[in-house]
Amino acid sequence: MIQSRTHAVSKPVRYLKGIGPKRSEALERLGIRTIYDLCFFFPRHYQDRSNFAKIGEIQPGTFVTLRGKISAVTWRPLKRIGVLELWLEDSSGSILAVWFNQPFLRKNFIEGAELILSGKAEVYKNRLQLISPDYEIIDERDEDTVHTGRITPIYPLSEGLFQRSLRLAMKELADHHLTEEIHEYLPVEIQKLHSLPGLEDAVRELHFPSNFDSLKKAQERIIFDDFFLFELQLLKKMKQIKEKYKSTPLQIASNDLIEFEKSLPFELTDGQKKSIQEIQSEITDSAPMNRLLQGEVGSGKTVVAAYFFLEASKNKIQSAFLIPTEVLAEQHEITLKKILEKYPVRIELLTASIPDEKRRTILRDLEAGKIDVLIGTHAILQESVEFAQLGFLVIDEQHKFGVRQRAQLIVRNPRPHVLVMSATPIPRTLGLTLYGDLSISTIRELPKNRKPITTKWVLEKQKTAVYKVVKSRVANGEQVYMMFPIIDETEKLDLQAATQEFERLRRGEFKDLQIGLVHGRMSKEERNRTMDNFKNGKLSILISTSVIEVGVDNPNATVMIIQHADRFGLSQLHQIRGRIGRGDKDSVCFLIADPTTEEAKVRLKVLMKTNDGFEIAEEDLKLRGPGEFFGVRQSGAPMFRLADIIRDYPVLEAARQDAKELLNQDPDFQLPPNRLLIQELEKQYGNNPVPHENH
Repeated sequence: MIQSRTHAVSKPVRYLKGIGPKRSEALERLGIRTIYDLCFFFPRHYQDRSNFAKIGEIQPGTFVTLRGKISAVTWRPLKRIGVLELWLEDSSGSILAVWFNQPFLRKNFIEGAELILSGKAEVYKNRLQLISPDYEIIDERDEDTVHTGRITPIYPLSEGLFQRSLRLAMKELADHHLTEEIHEYLPVEIQKLHSLPGLEDAVRELHFPSNFDSLKKAQERIIFDDFFLFELQLLKKMKQIKEKYKSTPLQIASNDLIEFEKSLPFELTDGQKKSIQEIQSEITDSAPMNRLLQGEVGSGKTVVAAYFFLEASKNKIQSAFLIPTEVLAEQHEITLKKILEKYPVRIELLTASIPDEKRRTILRDLEAGKIDVLIGTHAILQESVEFAQLGFLVIDEQHKFGVRQRAQLIVRNPRPHVLVMSATPIPRTLGLTLYGDLSISTIRELPKNRKPITTKWVLEKQKTAVYKVVKSRVANGEQVYMMFPIIDETEKLDLQAATQEFERLRRGEFKDLQIGLVHGRMSKEERNRTMDNFKNGKLSILISTSVIEVGVDNPNATVMIIQHADRFGLSQLHQIRGRIGRGDKDSVCFLIADPTTEEAKVRLKVLMKTNDGFEIAEEDLKLRGPGEFFGVRQSGAPMFRLADIIRDYPVLEAARQDAKELLNQDPDFQLPPNRLLIQELEKQYGNNPVPHENH
């Protein structure tokens, strides 16, 4: 479905000649309500039917366009179907064209008339023929063909739409209505800078191209407009938010970071230091910070957040740390208390599992301002949770929370500064769109003691060799993870499979080893006990569902076995793999799978090729597209008319830069050329926020 960009004064599409009530209903299902909308309903591809082949030179199986005279035409009624047969001849020979069950076509064809046919040449009973070809009857008074004899548009269809009738309606639109519907809004300087054609000409060429060069230029114009308008609206919204809302600026002493680093048992990486500087430049201002901190599992994002939790507490400002799962929230509580143990910072955890009495104490102390940092899951979004003064909010893996859920903590006065953390590296191609309204900080390097992980793809029948590696590693004092996928639709069956494999291995290949099982349906106590036993070395092997894909840190675990690896996404596989390789020993990840699709095979090959999460994120984006990048279709993913954020990324960057410069020069769109631009923004986006507004 395309995004409706309804023109305020445009007529309903049913009033266009050739559309009518039934076709307008079919177009409405595609989001097209007005004649203006139809202007931007572009072909999905084109066929070059402009070059005429000689009938005598046709090769079977090729798509051809022919021009000749009708030498004979007959209708043959058969038992179940009727066949219309037409002979077309030129100076080199003749060919048969056939249409089934379409007797009404007979009146269109007159012997001796000139005709163009386009279709695939096929052999039937040792004779070449075209089956149901597209046709164009030549009128000597009008050489402007629509269906063939030209570069022919092929439109996306829905039930009730057909290429021929839609093409004729589009020709009517292109010839008689574009001037009244399309108004130029792009400043002349920007058009000249990028050598872009005018909008009306571009739209006309996209429907009925004169040649492939002019088609390419027309596509470039619409792609640029897609990005330019999107970025202009995004930047305009960011500016409005910074002007409208205020946050409490933090006062940070110049030597605070030096003192903080001295308290740590390790050195901060360059990426961590740079990210801290970038965050500090915004969090010390009264405009609300809205920043993304991205880096792989284990890159030290939590240490960066901890520094600002400390600084917020010094400023008598409370912090919240919103985390998607209990397991991860508990892990973060342990990590933060360890990092900040030398400071008088009170950290509390609030999840659904916290006993009622303790929960009441936490809520009372939070409202009284006695708690500095509240870590929690969705539980901290409940109405009963009241802060004395929330000034700093960290959201971990924010795509796992709904927009309204996040807004519950953000929409208050003054607004808290917001730091979004993600262990799924955002490709640069998505950074300006999905997260276009966030500043981005990146930690690329891993801690210095990390070693690259060797990754191997193993077929199910080769598992015995993997089990031998497991036994030798365990004999050497190392530990092993074995991961099973849990897919929502069949969770019971998947859980049963993981449990059965656990029982089988415990009695079979690993009967002499200490082996544990963890899954999401266990009680919190049972799960924690098993994971503690694994971390403390009492268990050699931990079989788990994807409940531990993040949140467990065991430097002694050197082997990861991922069962049915083809059922995980690429970024998810990379995150799971990141559970190992945390110590100074060589680590290996086995991907056990018999994939049935090419895409699944590509995913496994990418994992074997690289350990770089950013490279993997780019590959994941290419495989799944922007809408599926996070595993679920993002309702806010932009539905551009022609632009593709992967293919056209250089244009996105250029458009964003142009949008920035225009807003700097004319922030309120007061210059006459820019007034048309603000009208276009209102036409396309209305008063609604842009699709991805994270505020």
